[in-house]
Amino acid sequence: MKKWVLVLGVPIGGCVNVAAPDKPIVINLNINITQQVVYRLDSQAKDLIQQKPGIF
Repeated sequence: MKKWVLVLGVPIGGCVNVAAPDKPIVINLNINITQQVVYRLDSQAKDLIQQKPGIF
């Protein structure tokens, strides 16, 4: 019971202030999107590219 008296007897101090900042908030988003295209060639096209590498 003495614990309750001590807790209630202590004044609650401090104050919470909420204010808007003076300067605007700046958020920098550096987004790098990389896309990889994976393709498969059928055997005839693959053979043709190997035979004539300058075709493309």
